[in-house]
Amino acid sequence: MARISLLPPFTLRGAARRWGAKAGSLAAALALTGCGGSTTLNGAGASFPASIYQRWFQELAGQGVRVNYQSVGSGAGVRQFLSRTVDFGASDVPMKAEEIAKLPQGVVQIPMTAGAIAVAYNQKGCELKLSQAQLVDIFSGKINNYSQLGCAAKPIRVVHRSDGSGTTANFTAHLAAISPAWKEAVGAGKTVKWPTGIGAKGNEGVAAQLLQVEGGIGYVEEAFVKEPLQSAALTNASGQVVKPTLASGQEALASIDLGPDLIGSNPNPPKGYPIVTFSWILLYKSGNGAKHDALNKVFSYTLSEPAQAMAPGLGFISLPPDVVVKAKAALATVQP
Repeated sequence: MARISLLPPFTLRGAARRWGAKAGSLAAALALTGCGGSTTLNGAGASFPASIYQRWFQELAGQGVRVNYQSVGSGAGVRQFLSRTVDFGASDVPMKAEEIAKLPQGVVQIPMTAGAIAVAYNQKGCELKLSQAQLVDIFSGKINNYSQLGCAAKPIRVVHRSDGSGTTANFTAHLAAISPAWKEAVGAGKTVKWPTGIGAKGNEGVAAQLLQVEGGIGYVEEAFVKEPLQSAALTNASGQVVKPTLASGQEALASIDLGPDLIGSNPNPPKGYPIVTFSWILLYKSGNGAKHDALNKVFSYTLSEPAQAMAPGLGFISLPPDVVVKAKAALATVQP
């Protein structure tokens, strides 16, 4: 008989409170030991999809594969992937051509899940419906009190990511798309020089900081928005004011053309909630050796219908069927 050994499973509800702003790595180690042997895979990267990855890897615990995933942020995940200290990486922003060129074995980037980036805030009795100008002005520091947004007076305290982050890259890409002034002064990227606010590490850290600070406002994956936090409604490119929901996220994702390399994005979609993104697993196209079969087993499962069906319950968006077909075809190109 096999013996399964698990660290405490990652549960989404209350996760921000339990782990708070702990630095560095939120890791799940899922092990199967026994007479049949096992394979260990190590991965690191985006905190945005960490909760669904933890759940998926937990489901695989009894199938002969041990997966250690560290939620260290997209930037750190890409660096570890480039240095070949992990078997796979994870990022909310596809790798750049110049990064891929550093790996002679090649790279396959596979969309694995998707979600909305919420503007989360901690201000009771306030229902924020933000115009594009208001959104930019909050994170520029020009709007610094809730009274300027039609709510009871309270100072606004902006919280942003302190680490290299795909969530930051997608959020700032949206701000740059809706504001030429933001694009010129701050720009977009995994790290930017913020005009205002305090930093926290990971989606977990930002959510935990917001829970501690009345009047706090920041950006996190929608799954991290738990009471007393709320999500603001934002204005999309068509002028509609939309809250992040499963339906509004799916509507926005439908406007994204991933292209032949499966790396497309749309920072200002005309329909649905305006800040959505896919999240990618990064695999070496060759040179995987004895890890190849385990990698194929793990990510064939995560692209399966049962695994993708878990996404809405965890605050994510299941991949569209046509994207799943393309993702499976990309996975099939990964060699030993």
